[in-house]
Amino acid sequence: MPTPSQPSPWRLSRRSALAGLAALAAGPASAAAPAAFRAEWFQFQTRFLLPEGRIADTGNAGVSHSEGQGWGLLFALHADDRPGFERMLGWTRRVLRRPGDNLHSWRFKPDAPVPVDDPNNATDGDVCIAWALLEAGARWDMPEYSELGTAIARDILRLLVRRVGSYSVLLPGAWGFEPAEGAVLNPSYYVFPAFAALARAVPDPAWVRVAADGLVLLRNCRFGRWGLPPDWVTLGRADGRLTLPGNWPPRFSYDAVRVPLYLAWAGLGNEPALEAVRNFWTDPAHRFMPAWADLMTDSISPYPASPGLTAVARLAGAQRPTGPVAQRAEPSVADAPDYYSAALLLLARLARR
Repeated sequence: MPTPSQPSPWRLSRRSALAGLAALAAGPASAAAPAAFRAEWFQFQTRFLLPEGRIADTGNAGVSHSEGQGWGLLFALHADDRPGFERMLGWTRRVLRRPGDNLHSWRFKPDAPVPVDDPNNATDGDVCIAWALLEAGARWDMPEYSELGTAIARDILRLLVRRVGSYSVLLPGAWGFEPAEGAVLNPSYYVFPAFAALARAVPDPAWVRVAADGLVLLRNCRFGRWGLPPDWVTLGRADGRLTLPGNWPPRFSYDAVRVPLYLAWAGLGNEPALEAVRNFWTDPAHRFMPAWADLMTDSISPYPASPGLTAVARLAGAQRPTGPVAQRAEPSVADAPDYYSAALLLLARLARR
């Protein structure tokens, strides 16, 4: 099992990480996005939002995820689309809400006998749903949205934050990620630009600990030739060692691409993890921008990144005008082959604001 490629230089203190979190103190979302974003959102709706209010993952048998519902709520909010927001929220709470708390089951399979066959949540989905509700409550003067977002944020703290060794971590789900030796984490579930809104709604120092420790983990959690963050990682309880788990492909791939997205969105553009991804995407040795890298063999995908990945790369590599990223035109939702690519594209546009 490989070890992080950058050992001691990035084993920085929480004090150093906290200094990088100043950008998270920003206030609520500003006015609605310009007409160009609204046009892109309505095109996204036409392709992926079904009449009942669920967003279909067209690259994955038409299933829906809490992640997609949370992103859809953010898109509708920033496009000032209240009917679309209400339709998605209604379906999400009616179908995905878990009994006993305010979190949401992570997946809906439309053709299955039991469409919600796994009641476990996905933390990034719940973070984005809560974030969208809190911002919508403030923008549209809807106290019930603010109250619901606060309830979700409170349950995130209650059910998903754990102490593992010297770290406060954000579990990927309410259960199934705490083996005896430590915890399995998904670095892309740390939605850094959302933490300030959640902390305003539920004031608790735990948010600062989770965010600061998340940055420290990202500084240490870098593997392979390019020192990239992985899709999944195991944190040792006794020694704090970060290793690649055996039951997921050892890749920087479709999950971890959101690490540079969320760091850039939060104004944390100088973080080593983002710099490493930027260097990977602009490596002149690549004939095209890769969709993923294997962190054990250093091999890359045999096919190029999708337009959504390209949009994230442009956001992360904005200060690097050379290389494969700069050679691509600005993509749009019409260019995206599937839901995930289109969602990444819209997320990158929001982050750029």
